[in-house]
Amino acid sequence: MSNPLIWLASASPRRSALLKQIGVAHRVRPVDIDESRHEGELPLPYVQRLAMAKAETLWSRLSEGERAPVLGSDTTVALGNDVLGKPRDREDALRMLRRLSAQTHQVYTAIAVRDSLGCESRVSVSDVSMRELHDDEIAAYWDTGEPRDKAGAYGIQGFAALFIERISGSYSGIVGLPLFETGELLRTKGWTVRAAAHEQVRA
Repeated sequence: MSNPLIWLASASPRRSALLKQIGVAHRVRPVDIDESRHEGELPLPYVQRLAMAKAETLWSRLSEGERAPVLGSDTTVALGNDVLGKPRDREDALRMLRRLSAQTHQVYTAIAVRDSLGCESRVSVSDVSMRELHDDEIAAYWDTGEPRDKAGAYGIQGFAALFIERISGSYSGIVGLPLFETGELLRTKGWTVRAAAHEQVRA
C-alpha cells in the first residue's frame, strides 16, 4: 500500500527537495503566521511552537476533501539564547554575520505533523562553527542575495559553506528539514519511509 501525499506548509524549495530526497510525495501550500518571539522564549520552544502553529494553521484551512497530513517546519539560528532570525536589511545581516564570526552557534529546526489524530513534533539541534569572517567578504556575501531570506543571514548549502569550519549534528536540519527526525516522526504516523521517485505537487 502506498503512502498518502502530505501537505508541506512551507514555501521553502529546500524543504521540498529534502522531502523528495527521502521519497515523500507532497503538495506545497505555505501559510503565513505571526513569527514573533514571546518575551523570554528560548530557541527550542520557539521553533517548536512555530512548526506546530504552521501545521495546525494549514490543517484548519483544508476542506474535508483536501484533508491529508500536514508537515510544518521552522528553523532558527541562536547564539546562546539570542535568536538570529531573517535579516531585516543589509545592515542587520552584516551585524549578524559579524556576531557569528569565529563563534560556534546553534541551529534549531523543528518539524511537526498534524493529522486526524493530533499534532506531534521533533526538534533537531546542531552546533555550527564559523571561521573568522572579514568585513569585505561579509559585504560580498550579502551582494550574492543569499542571506536575505535565511535565518542567521546565511545558507550552509550555498556560498556560506566556505565559512563553516565544522558542524556537529544534522546537515539536513541546518538546511531546513532534519531527515532523521522527519523519518522517525512519519513512521509514528504510519508511513513506510523508503527510497522512491515522487514528484512534488504544487497546490
